[in-house]
Amino acid sequence: MTIGAPTDNPDATATAPQSGYGNKVLAVEPGGNEPIPLDARHGNPRGLFWTWTAPNLEFATIFVGVISVLYFGLSFWQAVAAMAIGNLLGAAAHFLLSAEGPLHGVPQMVLGRLSFGHRGNVLPATFMAVMCGVGWFATNSVSGAFALSTLFGVTPLLGLVIIVVAQTAFAFFGHNLVQRFERIAAPVLAVVFVIAAVIIFSKSQVSTPAADGGFSLGGFLLTVGAAFGYTAGWTPYAADYTRYLPPTVSRLQTGLFASAGLFISCTFLMIVGAASVTIGDPTSDNPTEAFTANLPTAVADLTLLAIAVGAVAANAINVYSGAMAFVTMGFRLPVGIQRALVTVFFGVVGFLVAWWALADAAASYEAFLLLVAYWIGPWLGVVFADRLLRKEPPSLALLYDTRYTNWGGVAAFVLGLVASVLLFCNQERFVGYVVRAVPELGDVGAFVGFVIAFVAYLILARRRVEESQRQYA
Repeated sequence: MTIGAPTDNPDATATAPQSGYGNKVLAVEPGGNEPIPLDARHGNPRGLFWTWTAPNLEFATIFVGVISVLYFGLSFWQAVAAMAIGNLLGAAAHFLLSAEGPLHGVPQMVLGRLSFGHRGNVLPATFMAVMCGVGWFATNSVSGAFALSTLFGVTPLLGLVIIVVAQTAFAFFGHNLVQRFERIAAPVLAVVFVIAAVIIFSKSQVSTPAADGGFSLGGFLLTVGAAFGYTAGWTPYAADYTRYLPPTVSRLQTGLFASAGLFISCTFLMIVGAASVTIGDPTSDNPTEAFTANLPTAVADLTLLAIAVGAVAANAINVYSGAMAFVTMGFRLPVGIQRALVTVFFGVVGFLVAWWALADAAASYEAFLLLVAYWIGPWLGVVFADRLLRKEPPSLALLYDTRYTNWGGVAAFVLGLVASVLLFCNQERFVGYVVRAVPELGDVGAFVGFVIAFVAYLILARRRVEESQRQYA
């Protein structure tokens, strides 16, 4: 079958609405989760560096570093090591998944049908749509709202409305405008945050020992998990932003530029966040105001504006890919504008969730980071086990065959998720049974979930993968 061509399945659509979209920027991206035809492919892997740099130059990234020292009790250098490990693991997964996008030109959640089957894939697609498309949207909107509130003296609610309208508008237009906005925003945001970082490091006390004067394995593993939850939280989106690239581009470059932008931006700002805590105790309950309190007024104002723009950069991607996941679940909507309609829906829902979270942003964010990691770990375990078993590139026909099932993948995912949460979860409302006995484990639920799901898939789905390769050869 021709790469990028639609199948005879109605889900793949015979009209290929993206054919007239090309590289237009101020045009609403048509269609939903169809494969991108060859005449609509454009771009090069280098642009992915900016695509994945801009959305992480925002306060949610900084706050991972803040909680590693302030809440998890690590010293600055312990936090740096833990965050680097978590980010490296997340970026490695992003490398592999991004490289898959150009082959067939389909979204990441459509590729997920290989591992879960057409109907079974609804489960991880639902997790992504709700926890990433709505949860991350709300989380980043809150930081942007606080930044505008501090900068202009408006209420956080009004700041939230401004942020939500801006980011939903970018996502409504779709892929090309989102990519262009990230490319423009990234270098501007980088300059502002580098200036802020220089000042913060000049005032920081990075040699200050950990809260308990030693090394906390539990705090270290909690930080690894939180950093991984943040960085790997982008992996279910990976192919969404490489599917428009021509199928002839280098897989190595595609994965490298995407993962490099992710790793560098996340690690840089998380380290800045950790350093900011060593200056002194927070001076405000408003997290963005507390972060900028030690900066000169002009730099503080620029940083607050950058935080707001960064929130829009992150959520333009969040709501776009959340909508892609929702469409992949199989809901029948007008083909030409289905993704755009769902984008508006997620903007409304995300606004309501963010409004609710304004009251206690810090606690909500800490819990959310680990919740994301709980499902991402088993999902990655299943996806990577499937890729290991497949000897040939996947068939486009299989991806859109509604009759294709792979219940072994669903079972492996559920087993990894449930077992890891029950045994290794470390949340305020629930602590896993193993962690209760060994508190020093911190929270390794995501990594245990990955291993369980990976091994379970190799056992439960091996035969199904072999059958599907023969059937769609």
